[in-house]
Formats: sequence, structure tokens, C-alpha cells
Amino acid sequence: MSEERLRIAIQKSGRLSEGSFELLKQCGLKISRGKDKLYGRVQELPIDVLLLRDDDIPSFVADDACDIGIVGQNVFEEDCLQITREQPAEEVMPLGFARCKLMLAAPKDWTFEGVEMLEGRRIATSYPGLTGAWLKKQNVKARPVMMKGSVEVAPRLKIAEAVCDIVSTGATLDANGMKPVATVFESEATLIRRKAPFSPEKQTVFEALLKRINGVITSRDAKYIMMNAPRDAVAAITENLPGADAPTVLELAGSSGKVAIHAVCRESVFWNTLEDLKKLGASAILVLPIEKMMP
Repeated sequence: MSEERLRIAIQKSGRLSEGSFELLKQCGLKISRGKDKLYGRVQELPIDVLLLRDDDIPSFVADDACDIGIVGQNVFEEDCLQITREQPAEEVMPLGFARCKLMLAAPKDWTFEGVEMLEGRRIATSYPGLTGAWLKKQNVKARPVMMKGSVEVAPRLKIAEAVCDIVSTGATLDANGMKPVATVFESEATLIRRKAPFSPEKQTVFEALLKRINGVITSRDAKYIMMNAPRDAVAAITENLPGADAPTVLELAGSSGKVAIHAVCRESVFWNTLEDLKKLGASAILVLPIEKMMP
């Protein structure tokens, strides 16, 4: 790895890894992998990629082994709570994928009446920092029991009375006779960076990458909408376009009473929006996805 190239850490396998590679692909970056599959090189920008376990990413970034990283907010916050460093990594921006929840779960046969039922009980979790911080806010004295995996089986093994674990669909909890009862932490992928300043060369690359990431995120829900409409309905139609900037209004050839309206909508466009536009006189309405957008 060259010291002059920006170094980014991402998860080597798993849902977070898939989303990270897809994000970089949408940013126009192609990654060439090394023989050991743990190192990659971007051709379009001077960026090197290091593939790691997700819970190693915060420490690699904080210790300047990598400049930036993509990691789950749950992993990053747990690392911040568990480890004291002079210069921990810092969060740059959420990335909008790999969403999940850290949830408290209890056996299905419990009649759960509130968090006070956890007083004095053991809670199995891979996130003792986040779990302990949440319990403290609830003024509940329970004991987190650290487990690296298979947290859901802890009550059956009499290791704990409840669990606190990451939930995406809830299927694993259900299969183990557990039910979610409270949300402890909501998480998604986030971009982190080291606190130490970058060299001027790396700062330039970092800012270029941020612009591309912002463009990808902005374009996710954005739609390009086109329609024909009566000239006197332009103001009313503009008010009904969700999250739109001022639209472009064009003359229609051979029609003095109608115009073409083009607009970028920064929010989702639903069927009821199209129906409302139709009632206002719009016709030939087209809604198109936006692949790339530079804010």
C-alpha cells in the first residue's frame, strides 16, 4: 500500500460488504483484488481497499492503519463505548444501507410488561456497551452477559433470561422461541475517518470520494419527472411535486396553451402523486430513475 493513496477499510464478507462494494461501484470505482483477496486497488482514484472483519474496522481507522472505513453504526458505537483511545475514529456520514436494529428479546412465554421486568436479570449480548448504556438510561440494573455468537440460545441454556441482539427480520429470534420487546439501537452503514488530518493529496481524494458518495445517496430516491400540462396549471403542479426544485418549463411545438414540465423530485413519487397531477391537467407523465446526480 502506498502512503500517498487513500486507504479504505470495508468488511471482507457479509451484507455490509455487499453494500459497500455496490456503493463504490455506483461511485464509478472498480476494485482489482490481490491474490490473498484481502487487498484491493482502485484504478479510477488513488484509493487502496483493505478487507477486514467488521469489528476490526474502527480500530484500524483510529490507529491510522486505514484512513477511512465503512462499518455498521452498531459496531462503531460499541467500539467507542468499550475502548478508550486518545484519538478515536469519527463518524462522517450515514450511508443508508445495511439497516438493522439492536433489540431486546424475551422468551415468548413471558408476559412482558416493561423494562423494569429486567431488574436483576441476565441479558446475553454481543454488544455489552450499547446494552449497558441503554439499561442505564432506563434506570434498570441488569447484567449483560457477553457472548460472541448464538446469543438466541442463551435462555435455553440457562445462561441468561433475555437477549439483546441485532435483528433484521426477526426470523432467528422466532425460531429460538424469542420475541422482540424493545429497540435498543437503530443502525445502518456509516462512513468513518481517522481524526488526524490527511495530507493535502489524500484530502483531495477524500473530498472527491465524498462528492461521489453524496451524489449516489442523493439519487437513490430522486426521480426525473416529465409531463405536459396547461400553461395556467404550472404553479399548482409545481406545488404538488414532492421535494422538487424549480421545474424547467418548455414551450410545446404547435401548442400555445400547453407546456412541457421537467423536474427533479428528491423524494419518492407515488401513484397518488401522479393521480393528483392528472387531476390538475397533466398528461403524458413520465417518471424516470436517476443513476447519478452531483448535488
